[in-house]
Amino acid sequence: DPVPRFKSSADVVTIQAAVRNGKGRPVSGLTAADFEIRDNGQVRPVLSLRSDAGSPVSLAILVDMSGSMVISPKLAMARQALDSVISNLRPGEDEAAVFTFDSALHDRHAFTKDPSRLSGALDNLKPYGTTSLYDATAAAARRLSERSAAHKAIIVLTDGIDTSSRYSAPEVSGLASSIAVPVYVMATVPSIDQRIMMEAAERSDQSNAADLRDLAEWTGGQLLFASSLTETTTAAVDLLTELRQQYVIAIEAVAAAERRRLVVRVERAPGGGGA
Repeated sequence: DPVPRFKSSADVVTIQAAVRNGKGRPVSGLTAADFEIRDNGQVRPVLSLRSDAGSPVSLAILVDMSGSMVISPKLAMARQALDSVISNLRPGEDEAAVFTFDSALHDRHAFTKDPSRLSGALDNLKPYGTTSLYDATAAAARRLSERSAAHKAIIVLTDGIDTSSRYSAPEVSGLASSIAVPVYVMATVPSIDQRIMMEAAERSDQSNAADLRDLAEWTGGQLLFASSLTETTTAAVDLLTELRQQYVIAIEAVAAAERRRLVVRVERAPGGGGA
């Protein structure tokens, strides 16, 4: 007699995880056995693990065009960072769209697999208005949710000052995390402004507030600083390298429709890495 066959299915939760060693460099070559996933404190088995540096990436690149960016050399560094990201995309495979934001999000160029078409996206634009960085990030996350690439991310080029968002950092992080979109924030600011931002972050830790570092880390991204044209180029290359080497992990979803806390740990990453 033929052997009975049955079909079954399971809802899964996918997690994009970046793994860095003690020097902050991406770690490749890990297997499912190297990861520990805790769902509300309980260890959950990994159903699948995927990491393919050759898979296409889809980027929503947001450039701050608020009034504070007019202060030299912030805008010049943001333009340099944009050019560096674009020049490291693979034509015909990777895709990107360029947006600017002040008090609202503005479409400058739709998603395209031809990076050369993005090079003039910031031409003839002048910084003006207030900064709604969190609102712009939330709007971009919705746009990116419609893309089908294996690796998706939002890149925000800014001086790091939000002045008028309706959304808070935790609210935007929740939205981005729900569609597995890491947010990379590149603060293109002089060195003195970096110290000011780090001091603000320390104050937010003490007051339970949230800042750009939290937005990046809660979504699996990273806050990067660039205080010179050379640093912006290096940061852009490092960012794309990490994104391409991210791990996509799948675990079985619970039956209840509720928000749950997931913790991803790496048991043995070379150089003391973590996720």
